[in-house]
Amino acid sequence: MCDYSTRAAGARKEAEGIVPRKTTAAGVGLFPSEHEIARRLGQDPASWAAKAAILERDGFPTIDPLMGGRYWPACTAWFDRRYGLAKIEVLQPDGGENLDALK
Repeated sequence: MCDYSTRAAGARKEAEGIVPRKTTAAGVGLFPSEHEIARRLGQDPASWAAKAAILERDGFPTIDPLMGGRYWPACTAWFDRRYGLAKIEVLQPDGGENLDALK
């Protein structure tokens, strides 16, 4: 059973900007488009490319050639480190572990 009055109230709140809109298919995923990254960061998409190039010099994640986008969790982790919200540095895996060496 559908409660149409609840749906109508929700749609009215969404139209008034009280609740956030649901993301579109382009806005979900771990490798969002550059336009979506600009939107998430509150930046103008036209100027984002120049800003991203400057940030990449400081270690901001680059566009993954296979996936065609930046890994979003790495982007947020980078900003957390930049603004002192995270002290842990994530390192690349250095190879297989040899636990027998500990004996």
